[in-house]
Amino acid sequence: MTNMTNAIINTVPISMFNRGLAGQVFEEVKKTGAKVVMKNNTAECVLLSPEEYVRLMDEVNDVRLLALAEERWSKFDGVTTVSKEDAYREMGITEDDLAKIDEVEFE
Repeated sequence: MTNMTNAIINTVPISMFNRGLAGQVFEEVKKTGAKVVMKNNTAECVLLSPEEYVRLMDEVNDVRLLALAEERWSKFDGVTTVSKEDAYREMGITEDDLAKIDEVEFE
């Protein structure tokens, strides 16, 4: 029952736009995060608040990165791994070079 209630609450007929009530619809989107615009009893489009859009895109990107990490991890071969020292030597990097660099923060 809750899903049906949410579906009804989160839909808006396209006629509201035709009647000049777009501002009201946009205010509702700000409050709820999203609304489904219905036309002839069919979902026509989804309106998202900028915050909801960013949240969803962050989630999509996280899933993509996770899939890439899992794919790379599945192909990991410890035999062909290069040591840190060998990589530094190959790239001409010394421990002193690294000590001079400001710390980087990852999220």
